[in-house]
Amino acid sequence: VMAALPMAFIGSVAALVLTGQTLTIAAMVGFVSLAGIASRNGILPLNHYVHLVQHEGEQFTHSMIIRAGQERLAPVLMTALTSGIGLVPLVLAAGEPGKEILYPVATVILGGLISSTLLDFFVHPALFWLFGLKAAEAVTGATAAGLDLEETHCT
Repeated sequence: VMAALPMAFIGSVAALVLTGQTLTIAAMVGFVSLAGIASRNGILPLNHYVHLVQHEGEQFTHSMIIRAGQERLAPVLMTALTSGIGLVPLVLAAGEPGKEILYPVATVILGGLISSTLLDFFVHPALFWLFGLKAAEAVTGATAAGLDLEETHCT
């Protein structure tokens, strides 16, 4: 899930550089807001991987990861698009009076949403396949056996 944050921050920093802005308190507020949106979008596919294994009898394979990505494409896009479309008027209002605070916030969030949404469907599944497979198998095995997850992580 935390891998979604650097993917989002790449786009936010690029948006700040492209618009010629500096890092301000308002931009930092945008980074905090973006972190919440990006981590939620990162949780959706991972949660669906576990759901497919536990409730639909899938195995952790390439085809399952592709299926989960396809099934979670619409929810992730809806989240990103609703947030992004709402920010477009603020980004287009650059330099107008009263937008000095909102413009950096909107720029950071919109830039991060674009990069995060695009990279989430390519980088996240690959990272899961390379590094998260064993942990996910342990989680699905523990919950399938009816064990408390906190007990399994403490031992």
